[in-house]
Amino acid sequence: MATAFAATGANVWVADASIDALSRCPRDWNIDTVDVREPDEMNALFGRIDESWGGLDVLCANAGTPGPTALIEDQPYAEFRDCLAVNLDGAFLSVANALPMMKRQRSGVVLFTSSTAGLFGFPYRAPYAASKWALHGLMKTVAMEAGPYGIRANAIAPGCVEGLRIDAVIEREAAAKQTACDNVRHAYEAGTSLRRFAKAEDVAAMAVFLASNAAQVISGQVIAVDGHTENPDPKF
Repeated sequence: MATAFAATGANVWVADASIDALSRCPRDWNIDTVDVREPDEMNALFGRIDESWGGLDVLCANAGTPGPTALIEDQPYAEFRDCLAVNLDGAFLSVANALPMMKRQRSGVVLFTSSTAGLFGFPYRAPYAASKWALHGLMKTVAMEAGPYGIRANAIAPGCVEGLRIDAVIEREAAAKQTACDNVRHAYEAGTSLRRFAKAEDVAAMAVFLASNAAQVISGQVIAVDGHTENPDPKF
């Protein structure tokens, strides 16, 4: 997402809990290490953004964690809560800090990264699915409250996206179901009309579009970038 926005000429500020991830960012980007679960850290981050830029045009509330993979009755409660803390609390703290800047300038775009798990549910991934369903309620409320200030809010719901993250998800699900990783991958692919995974660039392109004037009356929507999910729980 940051790369796609930077390609349009936008100034980019990336915040992440991973110092390793931040070390791979171009030197001309603003970067910050932050734990999205911590209110004080988030308040300080957005204070630095406001002091440096004097406003904010687009917020991508993109931080997330997959959470544990297990049947509901086997989910460790502490891990359930931590998944919600990152995926939901982090998004709340992001938008709560961004909205005052956007309301002051009477414009802005808030983009939440959701998931098709927030549309259908996700067996073995109850904390993750619950956090994404909750994110949609937060997004629609932001759209309602902030709309009169010229602020739009939407959620992008990717399906499976090629990369190391989905590879790890597949490995954990295969272990939980005692099957081969290829079986899980092929089942995921077969559950979509296009029979393939999305790419990170596909999700980023949607973010740039939703932040553009071409989408100036799109707000309060959950937009899937998933090749059309036909079966959210395909069997193999």
